Amino acid sequence: MLQLDRVSRGLVADSGQREARLTAFVDAASKVDAATAIAKTGYDPERPFLAAQVLDSLLGAHAPVEPPMDWCTVAVDGSHIDVDRHLPVGCYLINMGGCSLTYGSQPDASFFSQPSLYHRPEDLYLTDPSNSNYEEPVAGPLLGLIRTVQELERLAQAVADVPAGLPTLALVDGSLVMWGLSGRGYPPFVKEAIIQDRLLPALDQLREESQHRPLCLAAYVSLPRSAEVVNAARSSLCPTELSQCRNHCNNRRSIQAPCDLSNDFIDRDLFQRTLDPGWRSATYLTNSSVPRESYGEHQICFFYLNCGEEIGRIELPQWVAQDERLLSLCHSLVLDQCRRGQGYPVAISEAHEQAVINGSDRQFFKQMLAEALEREGLPVYTSEKDRSKRTPWL
Repeated sequence: MLQLDRVSRGLVADSGQREARLTAFVDAASKVDAATAIAKTGYDPERPFLAAQVLDSLLGAHAPVEPPMDWCTVAVDGSHIDVDRHLPVGCYLINMGGCSLTYGSQPDASFFSQPSLYHRPEDLYLTDPSNSNYEEPVAGPLLGLIRTVQELERLAQAVADVPAGLPTLALVDGSLVMWGLSGRGYPPFVKEAIIQDRLLPALDQLREESQHRPLCLAAYVSLPRSAEVVNAARSSLCPTELSQCRNHCNNRRSIQAPCDLSNDFIDRDLFQRTLDPGWRSATYLTNSSVPRESYGEHQICFFYLNCGEEIGRIELPQWVAQDERLLSLCHSLVLDQCRRGQGYPVAISEAHEQAVINGSDRQFFKQMLAEALEREGLPVYTSEKDRSKRTPWL
């Protein structure tokens, strides 16, 4: 308790100084002209931090337009039960949940929940096509990436069922950027299997659907912790050549003025100051290595939205961001969803309710698995560690 009190007192003492620094940072960034920001935020491998690419202005702001009379939003969310070494069989379960909500003259709502069990060797391992001796087990973070791709695949199917011509917002929770594939955590064939074989075809299908209706694909990131726009401002304010950045900056901080005005701030700090409720920021292109190297024509852009309750990050493919009509439609429909959902898109909340697997569901799954094995006369066992956790000793 004493440690918590010390932390609280420290935060109060720092808040005044922090607010003054944020004011100075916003004032400086507001004076950066568009041409300078665009020129200084292009991708450069020498930059020691991730900065977004400015596309039109550094701190532009846009008011919402009224949504159309009739429109639809489709959302998909997923949850899973991971591979568990304490179970007698290797398997995992993915549950896809979603909804389609239609507003206007003919309101309607439909919901779905679709669990799928995976146990075959080709489900449990990704194999290098050029050398079958190299495999990567599908579990943990990698299973999470595969589930994310499945959400987009299922979203494309659900959008195809919407009547042609009806303006549609296709929503997922989280990011369209496969951040987990950045760096050297996985061999190249894993990235190929996830992005080239599955993600891009799903995005292609959604783009094809956009030929039949005004369609906005968007991902909503709640309480974002990104600093891509802060770093874009940091790059734009920098008075030195980019080649000198490594001497003064790391991925979080700078030791020279005026770049050090950005220290310790994230994007939502910036936009809480600059965006009125309902307004969105300018649109930016992420310079993340994954989409830049692998997404082709589906590069990922984003903007920030003051939803009233929070600053949300909305990610969208470049083919949506480059169409002013779709961009404005995306803004108005996401905002409408947040207002209906008390600050968070109601369609994503409903999709989550269809997808969620709670603790009792997980226990029931284990029980059903054991009973299925017993019916076939197969041995049912668990580890002594798992048994110990479920058996009280004192």
